[in-house]
Order: sequence, then C-alpha cells, then structure tokens
Amino acid sequence: HFYNKQPATTTTTMSETKDKPFTIHSSLSDLVSQYDGFILDQFGVMHNGSCGLPGAPECVEKLAAQNKKFIILSNTSSSSKATIAKLPKLGFDPINFEGAVTSGEEAGLHVSKAYQSKKVLWFTWANGATPSPLDFLARCGSGDSRGIEVADSIEDADFIIAHGCGVIRGSGKDGEAKETSLGSFHENGDFSVLDPVLEQCAKRNLPMVCANPDFIMVKPDGSKGHMPGKIGQRYESMGGKCEYFGKPHVPHFEACLRDLGLDRNRVAHVGDSLHHDVAGANNSGIASIFVTGGIHREDLGSPELGTLPTNEALQKLFKKEGQTPTHVIPLLRLD
Repeated sequence: HFYNKQPATTTTTMSETKDKPFTIHSSLSDLVSQYDGFILDQFGVMHNGSCGLPGAPECVEKLAAQNKKFIILSNTSSSSKATIAKLPKLGFDPINFEGAVTSGEEAGLHVSKAYQSKKVLWFTWANGATPSPLDFLARCGSGDSRGIEVADSIEDADFIIAHGCGVIRGSGKDGEAKETSLGSFHENGDFSVLDPVLEQCAKRNLPMVCANPDFIMVKPDGSKGHMPGKIGQRYESMGGKCEYFGKPHVPHFEACLRDLGLDRNRVAHVGDSLHHDVAGANNSGIASIFVTGGIHREDLGSPELGTLPTNEALQKLFKKEGQTPTHVIPLLRLD
C-alpha cells in the first residue's frame, strides 16, 4: 500500500550543502523548460486553505496551456475526488490536473481491506468539519456488512485511526455522536489530554493508522496547526505501532508518476515541507522544488512572502533537517 508580489527576476545562484548543490530562483520561470510535469503539494504551495497563494493559479493556468501536466499529491484526509472538487473555490481549474493522490484515499482503502469487521478508536475533527468525517469513514468500509465500526471506548477498540486532531468521536450521525475533546493539541501541540489515551492504547497494543502524516499545517491566518503525524510519532515513542499513508512514502510518488505518464527525469515535485515533500522526492529519485513561503518560513527568518531567504539560512536549515532540494523558489509563480 501507499504508505504584495515583488517582480521576479531570472537570476540563478548556486549554493551547496553536504556536497549536494541546489539552485535558487526567484520564480518557476527558470525551471519550466527542464520539466514536463509537476507534482504539486497543496497547502503552502497552491493555496492556504482559503484561497490560492499569490501567482499560483495563474502559474498553473499558463503552464497547462503550454501542455505541462499537473497532479496533486497531498497529505490530507480528504478523498481524491473531494480534493479536485475544491479547486474552483481556491482559484484553480480542475481541468488542468491529471488528478490527485491523497493520504486519506490510500489509508481508507487499506483500512477497508485490513480491518474488516473491526472496531476503531477514531481521532477526527469535531462536528461541522467540511467534508463530514463520515465521508472518510465510508471510504474505510463503514456501513458495509463486513465494514468497520466506531468504538465507544478504548477497551472496545481493535485499532486506532488518526484522521484528525479535534476529538475522539463515538458512533452515530453528525451532531449525534459523542465527542471527547483532544484539548488544545491542534492549536499548540499540547499532549496533556492525548497522552493518557495513547498510553492506554499502547498497553493494549492497539495498532494505529495515520491518515495524514503531516506534523504542522499553516492556517489561512498564518498560525500553525499541529497534525496527526505528531500523534503517530508520539504513539511510537510509547511503544505503539503506527502505519502512515502519504508523503514521504515512495509509493505515493510512484502513483503520481504513473498517472502523469512521464519519465521521472522530466518531473519535479513542488512542496514546502523538507520532512515530507523534499524527503519523499529525494527517496523517489524525483527532482524537488522547495517553496520557502510555507511551513518553514519562520525557520528561514520569516522573510516577506514572495521574497527569498538568505543562502546562509537555507544551508543551515537543510543541514539541520538532513534534506536538500534540487531547486528553491519563494512561491509557485511565474515572472
């Protein structure tokens, strides 16, 4: 299974970290001739969850008109279909994409096969989330004769799904199911509510499925949200076992190459996470284009959105994280 815009220039400089060079560009324009297809991360690259980021919708539109191919690769619990359906509200035309590969789609498929007739302790989002968390549960086989059921207690559960970070949800319809808050974890990473739950689960050796392995997301207002990947990591530190779906796992990148129908040497992955995007592309033998205006913006000295950080800041961060991209740009935009 799959586990205020500044004028761009065409100046390219070369820097080096651990003997691996990376090129720095003020926009994607310099790189267009090198690639026929682009695998795009969503949050922090295409949009901020509310609207397209400066220059991104126009970039995709213009390059698609030049017969460049695009596919989305996202660590989201949404389905591929739902991901594509959201694009118009974010300023993108779905016709310009070959499709989407999402961690939620692959996790749901795995659960539907591996956990038939089992009961799940379900970490998800509170009632009112769009799309409804029940959409994800349906992809896991809920409602089928041999499908999974939602457990109402740890003692009753056979496994765990880390789908969201808001609540532990019991069985029942939206608005009727019991919800137990996971505290302020999503807002500030506080594990004080989660830890006792995870410890009990670890004692029972309950396996966990993480449907979104991201650690951090950047919200539309610029604040950060802590994500299910951190819960999986915490659970493993307690001795629990966790299966992850999505980036940086190689099969997801291979699926994108398959759907693009292009040679990997003519494809680049555009992402803002060194842990998930750049690491996954490196492991897959695909070129990576690191967007500095995303989740690592603070790590790079918080340059103004659309401007490049210093070479020194880039080299320091790449060395610290142990991942070096092929190229660096401030945003997904053309000149």
